Amino acid sequence: MLLGTLLATLLGLTLQAQAPAPNPFGPSARSTTSHLTVESRISPEEAAPGATLTVALDITPRRSIHVYAPGKHDYQVIALTLDAQPWLRLEPTKYPPFEKYHFAPLNETVEVYSQPFRLTRTVRVLDTPEARRALASGTATVTGQLEYQACDDRVCFAPSKVAVRLPVRLTR
Repeated sequence: MLLGTLLATLLGLTLQAQAPAPNPFGPSARSTTSHLTVESRISPEEAAPGATLTVALDITPRRSIHVYAPGKHDYQVIALTLDAQPWLRLEPTKYPPFEKYHFAPLNETVEVYSQPFRLTRTVRVLDTPEARRALASGTATVTGQLEYQACDDRVCFAPSKVAVRLPVRLTR
């Protein structure tokens, strides 16, 4: 009896530990290219002057595709560029750990992403008279683009861009 209770408790703890963590980001806008699927999100979706928001792009390369991470190479690094706006202060993009990829024909090893990964960028809603005027309508949109160059094990494709548009409701 005690052994059965102990096993049931351990099984319950194991199942709880395997449950996925809730996603802190709201609904996403999905874009699909011939190389990637990109889900763009912002959190929180509602903010007041002085608030901090996080833009997150969940990026899934297609099978056999990689994009370049920051590193010691001359390839185009995947980059999240956000448009400057008078009501925002933009922080640098945060990159996750990369993988090493060895390209045998050139005997070259480079930093890449070939598995799903997330880029994030913090933005701060300014609390200035200019920002308050710009935000008077109660809504705003964070805009920008994801720029990348995708490759497979034989060829690198032309650089590509994916538009990013994330609405924000503004409160006082």
